[in-house]
Amino acid sequence: MSAVLDLPGITEDDWQDEALRRGWGDGLPLVAPTPARVEAALRALDGVELELGPLPPSGLVPTPESFAANCVMAGCRPADVPVVLAAVRALQAPEYNLHGVLATTHPCAPLVVVSGPVRTALRVNCGTNCFGQGTRANAVIGRAVQLVTTNIGGARPGSMDRSTQGGPAKYTFCFGENEEESPFEPYSARRGFAPGESVVTVAATEGPHNVNDHGGTSAEDLLLTISGVMAQPGSNNVYVKGPHFLVLGPEHAATLARDGWTVPALQQRLWEQARIPVAKVSANNRKQFEDWGVVPDGDAYTVSTGPEQLHVLVAGGAGKHSAWIPSFGATAAVSRAVPA
Repeated sequence: MSAVLDLPGITEDDWQDEALRRGWGDGLPLVAPTPARVEAALRALDGVELELGPLPPSGLVPTPESFAANCVMAGCRPADVPVVLAAVRALQAPEYNLHGVLATTHPCAPLVVVSGPVRTALRVNCGTNCFGQGTRANAVIGRAVQLVTTNIGGARPGSMDRSTQGGPAKYTFCFGENEEESPFEPYSARRGFAPGESVVTVAATEGPHNVNDHGGTSAEDLLLTISGVMAQPGSNNVYVKGPHFLVLGPEHAATLARDGWTVPALQQRLWEQARIPVAKVSANNRKQFEDWGVVPDGDAYTVSTGPEQLHVLVAGGAGKHSAWIPSFGATAAVSRAVPA
C-alpha cells in the first residue's frame, strides 16, 4: 500500500489508527491523504492564489499541501476543492470572528451555502433533504471546512472547541440554494455578485429549526408561524444579535410570492412580528441582558438588531416545511466567489 503524505512508514492499512492516535478528524473514517491524492487536489487549484492567513486558535498558516490533505481526508473530489477554498477564505474574514466561533460554548458550526452554476457541476443538493444525508458534495464540502478548522486551526473538542453539547452540524452543514424553484432574486445576487457567478456564503450557526405549516393557505398564515418559531427566548440572536437565516421551502416561498411578498418586505415584517415578550424572559436573564446593554423594545425583545440581519433564501423540495437557522450571534454572514 502507498505511504501517507509526510508520514513515512504509515500505509493506508495503518492510516485510521494513526489518525486516531494523533487526534485528527471528526470520528468518522478519513480518506488517507496519499501524495497522489493530494497532488490531484492541488491540480484543481492550478492558477489560483492559495495564500491563506493564520487560523485561530493555533495561529498556523495552512500550506497548500495541508489544506489539500484535509480536503482529501474529508472525501473531496478535486472539483470540490475550489468550493472549500472559497468557504475557508470567507470564514477568515475578520467579521466572521473565527476565534470566537471556534472557542464558544455555543453549538455553532460553519454553515456553507452554495449558489450559482457550481451547484449543478458538483451535483450539490439544493432540493429534497438538502440539509441531510445522501449527497457527496454536500457532505464532503462541509466536512472539509470543519476538518481545516480542527486539524490546522486546532479547534479540537474539549480543548479549544468548548461547545457545551455541540451538534450534528459540526460534522458537516452544507447545502445549495434552490434557485430554480425560487420566486425571488438569487441570494448570491442580493449579496452583490454577478448573475451566473458561483458563490459560497458562510456563517456560524446552529442546525436548522423546522417551520411546519401545513394548514396555512396565505402569506399571513405562514408569517405568523415563522415569526413564532423565530421568537425564542433561548436563542443567541436575542441578546448577542447577529445574522440569522430563513430558508424557505419552495411551497412556502411560492405562497409568499403569490401574495405579493418580496424579500425586503419579509425581512421587515418578521423583524416587527417576531418579538419575545419580556414576560417570557426570567428576571435574572433580563438583568443579565441589561448588563450587556440589551434592553427590550417596549414590552418585548427583538430578534437581532434589524431586518437586514435576516438572510432569506430558498432550498429544499416538496412539502410545506421551511427552516429558521439562528446563529452564534457574534459573527457575520460572509460570501466569497468560487475561484474558477
